[in-house]
Amino acid sequence: MSTSVTDTRHDRPELRRVMRGFIEAGVTGVQLRVDDRRGEWTGSAGLAELGGTAAPPVDGLIRIGSTTKTFTAVLVLQLVAEGRIGLDDPVADHLSSFGLDRRITVRMLLGHTSGIFNFTGEYYEDGTIVPGIVWQGREWVEGRFTARPPEELVRLALSKAPRFEPGADWSYSNTNYVLARLLVEEVTGRPSGEELRRRIVDPLGLTGTFQPGDPARPGTLSDLPGPHAHAYYRYEEGGVTETVDVTRQDPSWISGGGDLVSTTRDLHLFVSALVGGRLLPAPLLAAMYEAHPKAGYGLGIMVQRTEDGATVLTHNGGAAGHAALMYSTPDGATTLTAGLNYVDDAGLSLAGPFARAARELLETVFGNAGGTGPAAG
Repeated sequence: MSTSVTDTRHDRPELRRVMRGFIEAGVTGVQLRVDDRRGEWTGSAGLAELGGTAAPPVDGLIRIGSTTKTFTAVLVLQLVAEGRIGLDDPVADHLSSFGLDRRITVRMLLGHTSGIFNFTGEYYEDGTIVPGIVWQGREWVEGRFTARPPEELVRLALSKAPRFEPGADWSYSNTNYVLARLLVEEVTGRPSGEELRRRIVDPLGLTGTFQPGDPARPGTLSDLPGPHAHAYYRYEEGGVTETVDVTRQDPSWISGGGDLVSTTRDLHLFVSALVGGRLLPAPLLAAMYEAHPKAGYGLGIMVQRTEDGATVLTHNGGAAGHAALMYSTPDGATTLTAGLNYVDDAGLSLAGPFARAARELLETVFGNAGGTGPAAG
């Protein structure tokens, strides 16, 4: 197993151990960044590419999946702060072309309480599955460069029965955040990628964060234009298992639900600025943290507690062979960001081992933090 550690001022054997845990769980490669009272520590383990020998670049580009939602929520909440929209406005007042139920509010989109069908499919408690777009298997692999306009994804979702009445329950729906992105574009009159740059990327000095296809970042629709680890997808056809490099893809299939690219450094800077009050005024930051009791989900961010009772703010994400982890204590004293590359499949076979490794990482870094303090030594 290749290992790379860039900060040798203080050894962190416990962090190297949890990185090994991800590799032993079946993840191809991991890049990790921890910042606490002992300073900033970065390292990587495993492989950047199947068949290679190099570890993943410590601050390589990664498709961050649903961690995108926190960025989108901040953009929407900034518009709320400016008085251009209200959290309890009917979304239909701003996006009139979809025929949305007028009871659905901006707050419901960001908090996943709208009831709108999830365009990637709904999985019900009784085992019923209502499929949405194709995002798995050979069909997705072969069609991964197909462009899907966000309006197409929304109209597909609205052609299906809602999961529940607006505000009556909680259920994670990628459609909510496609609508949230369209809301940003409608209110500002500018592309969401431009608003991302203007409001978050440039003010914070982020260097590797962008929306694929942003005209200001030519060549990024399908490619990752910089150091990165490779993402893979595995499927079976006629009894033969095929493993395909899917690092290059058109991520419009997930759109505002999870298409952004970033780095562990940028995620650290972003979440630190967020919890530090640099992106939102205090009342809206507090609203962001008001978590639904069913899932601990607020407005674009989750509020979790470790086994030791420490409060941790987080939103992780996965995107077909890439994944991002983003955690912070509410005061920003301890942050953890990570990028993973792995072999994905329709059965999500790594889900269980990954969850166990992630839980160990969380407890190692935030255990005994009490919501304010250091990583475990």
